[in-house]
Amino acid sequence: MEWWTWLPDYRRVREVCDRYADSDIGFVDAAVIAVVERLNEPKVATLDRRHFGTVRPRHVDALVLLP
Repeated sequence: MEWWTWLPDYRRVREVCDRYADSDIGFVDAAVIAVVERLNEPKVATLDRRHFGTVRPRHVDALVLLP
């Protein structure tokens, strides 16, 4: 995979980090959001309900947080 194919995800990571800066969303959490959006996946397995419960992804109203 060429490096430039990651640019849309990286741009979205920066957008999420900037938008949720007050919530202290980190790079890794924002990267998960970017990938989940790209894959059109409505569910995320996480123990970090505080961060993932705050973010409003582009493709669904809210993520389904598992477990």
